[in-house]
Amino acid sequence: MTNKGKDRAIVVKRVAPAKKGHHGGAWKLAYADFMTAMMAFFLLMWLLSAVTPVQLKGIAEYFSQPLKAAMFGGDRSADASSILKGGGRDISTDMAGVTHRPDGTIEKASRTAKADDQALDALTGALERREQARLHDLQVKLMAAIEANPVLRQFRQQIRIDSTLQGLRIEIVDTKKRPMFATASDAVEPYMRDILRAIGQTLNDVPNRIVVQGHTDAVPYAGNGHGYSNWELSADRANASRRELIAGGMDERKVLRVLGLASTQNLNKADPLDPENRRISVIVLNRKSEETMTRDDTTTTTLSDDAAGVKSLVQRVPAAGAEPTAGAAGKQ
Repeated sequence: MTNKGKDRAIVVKRVAPAKKGHHGGAWKLAYADFMTAMMAFFLLMWLLSAVTPVQLKGIAEYFSQPLKAAMFGGDRSADASSILKGGGRDISTDMAGVTHRPDGTIEKASRTAKADDQALDALTGALERREQARLHDLQVKLMAAIEANPVLRQFRQQIRIDSTLQGLRIEIVDTKKRPMFATASDAVEPYMRDILRAIGQTLNDVPNRIVVQGHTDAVPYAGNGHGYSNWELSADRANASRRELIAGGMDERKVLRVLGLASTQNLNKADPLDPENRRISVIVLNRKSEETMTRDDTTTTTLSDDAAGVKSLVQRVPAAGAEPTAGAAGKQ
């Protein structure tokens, strides 16, 4: 064997496996077109369900109208607000004077008005519930203030706090052993002064206005015959209580009325002479009662002569912010 055969180079050939062909992205385009068509279909179905039959008819007439009417204007069936064009009663409804317009405005207006009424009722209910909660908190604060004050705690049997249709009523009741005022006078006793001033300080926690009422029993006033009676006495005692409330820190603008009711509203109706009928009532008005009283105070009815000399009733309502007439001012 020769050396020539030993020096020959050895060549190794390696063949790579054949690659499979690429599938391409045509299926993605087809899927995208399918999804777009489905979205358009469902959008069309939603739009069709949201319009009225009259509107659908108007749309159909719009696309089927002559080219001349589209370019230069003209009468179209979609212009009519009634099935019978030219006027007359709309036979599509059994309500006289009501027509269905192509755009559905009548039907939409009724739905809007109903929704507004429901929203107003919900808002009014929320305001009333908030006010009730505020008055309840005031009742709790008053009772806590009475219990925390050693001087007032011994008189808690004479203080009654309850809820009425007008609002929260606070009553200080007289007894034989503890009269609130000097006999046949509007002079406030010291313990009564402490109660009223403590209440007055707490009333500023709510924005509601108040009414102060004075009550007496049915015992005739032992006056000197100058016309002073239980009516004047109850009014003077209510006004004296108002002054003590203000002295306790209450804003004087919170007082809406001061009334003397004599013995017309007895606690003990079976015994008009019962000392418990002598009391002072402080009513924290709710919003509805306050609005009613304010409206009654600012609306006046007077008699006037017309051109024929016939008297007629004339109701005058002052503008907002106007000052009341002198005759409307109460006794201060």
